[in-house]
This record gives sequence, structure tokens and C-alpha cells, in this order.
Amino acid sequence: MTIDPQLIEILVCPESKQPVALAGAEVLESVNAAVAAGSAVTLGGGTVADPVTEGLLRADGRILYPIREGIPIMLIDESIDVTGF
Repeated sequence: MTIDPQLIEILVCPESKQPVALAGAEVLESVNAAVAAGSAVTLGGGTVADPVTEGLLRADGRILYPIREGIPIMLIDESIDVTGF
């Protein structure tokens, strides 16, 4: 399921107010490798248990907001810091 491009245009990171864009395959692969290794955690401290098939990457490339069933999860505590992957 894909997200409406017009929605992506108006979404911003709730923390920094930076724009977001669909994450590329390389970012998703590195996140999912960390998920498989059990080392992917959310900013809220929870473990990411399921692979991320889609996500929105903050403009600075540091934070990923997962998209689940076509719905972007724009909660800071559910976001994933991808700088360590």
C-alpha cells in the first residue's frame, strides 16, 4: 500500500518541523537488517519487532517514521533514529 504523494508534501517531522520524503530502499534495508538483528529501537525506547516496508525519512536523513498499512506513524516515540545503521 502506498501513501498519497499530496499527503507527503504537507507532512513534517513533529519534532523539528523538517519536511519528510519516502525512504529509499537502501535506508529500509539497513533498518530491516537492524530489526532482524534485534538492535533497532524507537526513540521511545521500544524494540522494533516488525520489518519496515515503507517509511518517511526526515530531510536531514536521521529519523524514519514508519508507514503501516498506508498510514504514516508520525509519533516521535515511534520514530527510528537511522544514523547508527
